[in-house]
Amino acid sequence: MKKFATELRGKTVMTNDGQILGMIENFIVDTKNGKLVDVLVIPAEEIEPRLFKTDTQGRIILPFAGMKAIKDVVVMDME
Repeated sequence: MKKFATELRGKTVMTNDGQILGMIENFIVDTKNGKLVDVLVIPAEEIEPRLFKTDTQGRIILPFAGMKAIKDVVVMDME
C-alpha cells in the first residue's frame, strides 16, 4: 500500500514489541533518487534518545526501510 508522507507525519512510532519511540516530525529524502531514507522522530518522554542516532535538535533518526504503517501507528522493525 502507498501512503503520502503527509499522512505519516504526526503518527506514533513504536517498536515491533510495543514500545513507543515517539512521533514522526519529518523525513530525510535522497535528492538524487527522490526516495525516503530516514524518518525524524520526536522522542517519547520515556525513551532515552542517547540510545539512538539523533540529529542536532534531539530527534531520533530511524531508517525508513524498517517501517510499516499499521492503522494509526507506524511500527519500526528493530531487529
